[in-house]
Amino acid sequence: MKALVYTAPERVEVREVAEPAPRPGAVKVRMRYCGVCGSDIGIFAGKHPRAKPPLILGHEFVGTVADANGDRRFAVGDRVVGYPLLSCGECLPCRTGTPHVCRSLRLVGIDVDGAMAEAAWIDGDALVKVPACLSDEVAALVEPLAVVVRSLRQARFRLLDSAVVIGAGPIGALTAIVLGHSGASRIVVADVDDARLSVCRELGIETVDVRRTPLVDLIADTTGGDGVDVVFECSGAESAARDATRICRIGGTVCMTAVHKAPHAVDLRELNFKEQTLVGSRVYTRREFEMSAAHAATIADDLETLVTQVVPLSGAGNVFGMIADPAVLTVKLLVDCTR
Repeated sequence: MKALVYTAPERVEVREVAEPAPRPGAVKVRMRYCGVCGSDIGIFAGKHPRAKPPLILGHEFVGTVADANGDRRFAVGDRVVGYPLLSCGECLPCRTGTPHVCRSLRLVGIDVDGAMAEAAWIDGDALVKVPACLSDEVAALVEPLAVVVRSLRQARFRLLDSAVVIGAGPIGALTAIVLGHSGASRIVVADVDDARLSVCRELGIETVDVRRTPLVDLIADTTGGDGVDVVFECSGAESAARDATRICRIGGTVCMTAVHKAPHAVDLRELNFKEQTLVGSRVYTRREFEMSAAHAATIADDLETLVTQVVPLSGAGNVFGMIADPAVLTVKLLVDCTR
């Protein structure tokens, strides 16, 4: 079968690989779409500490059950998405009900072969059925949507809160969409990429290009210096770490959704003097993943807007070049694993 394989830093290849063998407790899934994630970009760059070549990429997938392997929860033809987290079951987080922050957390497509292939055997316990009304393209966004659902819950977002989302990539744009459907009174998305911001504007979301208008100044001017209720940092940028506490109101919350790859300066005086809450958010619980699969159907029209490219698996060797090309608007790229 065909698969997109990470072979060395800045090298991926579409290879013919042997179909994996059946194993107890696993279900064979014929893959339909698999999204390219920021972690895949880090793997491609050779910067992910755990991903070792050769590795089949991909953890944001939707597919169809081809062999239920005796699992009565599924039938051939069922459409499914997969919860890709692999927890040890023994550490303190696992023992106390938070295995999504397992001390030795692993992921499909990072620590073990992933789903950017024609087929894979996936543990039945990890599969969630897709609502019949949900298209395959939107179903492929369930995993990143779950990241956003987790971050809103971590931030204790409330109806009519105002929010700034820093970063207009897939997670930032998804955050803005979910906020809009959750009753935010105001949403501002900030980025340096006007092409990505244009996608948010098409959805009726207020945007700011911080190359032209400093974010701190805009929020101060439009809130009378008060700031916003919640800041979602989705960019991983150094400037965002610095600005997040400055644009957040007294008693507000800063949610760190992005994973910063290096230590960045944070204005902790603002955190202290304003009695702000700074909270981290990492992946999602199993329950939040299931909730996202159901919720995707209610916001499907907006989610479809984020899919900017669909590339056949046979031609996927160039996907990272496409994503890196400033002349190509890429928000969310899907690989069509059937072609």
